[in-house]
Amino acid sequence: MIDRTPLGRAFDSPAVKRRYNRALFATIAPRYDLITRILSYGQDQRWKRHVVALADVREGMRVVDLACGTGDLSAAFAARGVRVVGLDLTHAMLLEARRRRAVAPISWIRGDMMHLPCADASADVVTAGYGLRNMPAIGPALDEIARVLRPGGRFVALDFERPAPAPLRRAYLGYLWVAGSIVGWALHGDGDTYRYIPASLARYPGARAVADLLRARGFARVEIVPRLGGLMAIHVAVRA
Repeated sequence: MIDRTPLGRAFDSPAVKRRYNRALFATIAPRYDLITRILSYGQDQRWKRHVVALADVREGMRVVDLACGTGDLSAAFAARGVRVVGLDLTHAMLLEARRRRAVAPISWIRGDMMHLPCADASADVVTAGYGLRNMPAIGPALDEIARVLRPGGRFVALDFERPAPAPLRRAYLGYLWVAGSIVGWALHGDGDTYRYIPASLARYPGARAVADLLRARGFARVEIVPRLGGLMAIHVAVRA
C-alpha cells in the first residue's frame, strides 16, 4: 500500500488527507507526467497552455504555482520572463521538477497550500494544476491564496470537474475507478494508487461550488472554462 491509511479513510480529516497525499505523490512522482497524459487523452499540455494564456502574465510579474508537481506549468511561466515559485507538498515531486527543469529560473519550495510561505499581497498570479481536489480543506486554502495575491491579481486553476447530472457523474467516476485500478496495478502493483482520483472527485464540491467559495472570499470576475466536454474545468478569478 502507498500509505498505512486505507483509501476509504484518506478523507477523514484535513490532516489525514495531507499525510495521505504526501505518501501518494511520493510514490507516483516518477510516473506523474505519464498518468496525466493517459487520463487527459493527451490534452494535458494543451490545457496548461490555456492556463498560462488566461493568467495573462507580463515580464517581471511573480507567479506562485501550487501543487507544481514535476514543474511543467512552472516552466511554461518562466519561459515568459516572469519570476516563478513552484510549491509542492511532496519532496519527491520537487526532486523530479528540479531534475527535469534544471535550466529554468524557478524557485522550488516544499510547502502546504493551507499555510503558504509567502508574504501578504506578494504574488501577481497564483495557479494550481490539479490542486483544488487535493487541498486538505478548500475554504482555508482559498483564504491563503486570497492573502498572498495582490489586489487585481489572478488565480487560475485546472482540475477534473465533478459532473452535476447523477447518471453522467456515476459513469464518469466508474470509468476513472476502473481505469485507475488497471493503471495502478500495472505501474505500482496497487490499484488504490490511481483510484484516489475518483475517490477525491466524489468528495469534490464541483466547479460551481468552488466559484461560490471564491466570490465569498472577495474574488471578482470569477469564470469557469469547461474543457473535455465539461469533464475538466479551469477557474479564473481576480482578487478584488
